[in-house]
Amino acid sequence: MFNLSPVPVPALGGKSILVTGAGRGIGADLVRQLVDAGAQVFAGIHDAPEGADAERLTGATTLALDVTSDASVRAAVETVRTSAGRLDVLVNNAGIITPIGHLARLDSDALSPAFAVNVIGLHRMTRAVLPMLRETRGTIVNAGTGAATTAMEGWAAYCSSKAAARMMSEMMALELKADGIRTCFIGIPPTDTEMQVEIRHAGLNPISQIPREDLVPVEVPASVMAWLCSDAAADAPGSLLDVRDPYFAEMMPERS
Repeated sequence: MFNLSPVPVPALGGKSILVTGAGRGIGADLVRQLVDAGAQVFAGIHDAPEGADAERLTGATTLALDVTSDASVRAAVETVRTSAGRLDVLVNNAGIITPIGHLARLDSDALSPAFAVNVIGLHRMTRAVLPMLRETRGTIVNAGTGAATTAMEGWAAYCSSKAAARMMSEMMALELKADGIRTCFIGIPPTDTEMQVEIRHAGLNPISQIPREDLVPVEVPASVMAWLCSDAAADAPGSLLDVRDPYFAEMMPERS
């Protein structure tokens, strides 16, 4: 369904990068690629360490990080400050899709966690690292989705919160530009992650019907996000991007 390949990741030596939602899936593979490119990487993990993809996190500093908690965020950011003394890139990758279900059957308060992670979490993390990003004239990469602009049955919480995250990203791009901080929201196609398992299990929309073998491998969006952490991304066309954009397709080697 998606004929996509990873893009080449430039050397990232000397860069300090903090990734949220790094325990598994795209986040874990992003950490692997960043470490391989020479960056000093801090991998924020919400779940217990035994639930993380330890092999992909080799070489990174792992941090307990709950983006819905001020105390947890402060502690993680302080570790970055004392260990690296700087931060060049924040990758807001943490996100949840639950609850999945028809909106008329959902309790209104059940929507709160999706907004707490997918929207307010971006704001909380960004505010916490702003002093360091101002010093480095750094970058913010926010993990997005096509669901931010397309309504999908059963995804009231996810589509609505990701749409808000998209606008939050535009606000960051607008208001932080004067500080020399670059912000982008990167749309990610259906990818072979644990989130996709939840989607298939619910079976409520066309995305749930995509066979696993037709999903995008995690290394593809992870490579685009890693590229966005590099200085080369200063020439990227705007703050609203997508892994499937021709801009990135031109960088991808042809698949056999």
